[in-house]
Amino acid sequence: MIVELKDIKSHMEVRQRLLGLDLGSKTIGLALSDIMCRIATPMETIKRTKFTKDAERIISIISDQNIGGLVLGLPLNMDGTEGPRCQSTRQFAENISGKIDIPIALCDERLSTVAVTRTLLEADASRKRRKEVVDKMAAGYILQGALDKLSHM
Repeated sequence: MIVELKDIKSHMEVRQRLLGLDLGSKTIGLALSDIMCRIATPMETIKRTKFTKDAERIISIISDQNIGGLVLGLPLNMDGTEGPRCQSTRQFAENISGKIDIPIALCDERLSTVAVTRTLLEADASRKRRKEVVDKMAAGYILQGALDKLSHM
């Protein structure tokens, strides 16, 4: 079920984690919250293949990590409008919601990849290293933003 971010924790059990997803056309970055839903940690990057295979990996993580909700980055345009990538993200959310019984919230992810890339450049990470970690770090950035918003609600 797709819910507003402010309502996601009301659908979760105590000590369940949130899983953040940064959906790209070629990869899905994943980040995991702690059991108190305060800190996001980049987890892994899935190379996208077919939806069914991608969903199976996410469902496995949901089971293994006691996930109570998903936070998907919604790639809004800079002016706040929705483009084709938003449609793709909403479709992914709808498709995966048919396979899992946990809430899904969509969160604005404008500039998440830019912010993470800038941080990696400042850390003098090589191009190869940036490519390896940028998606899971962007998922962490998105999830941490959601956790910060939740802590103030």
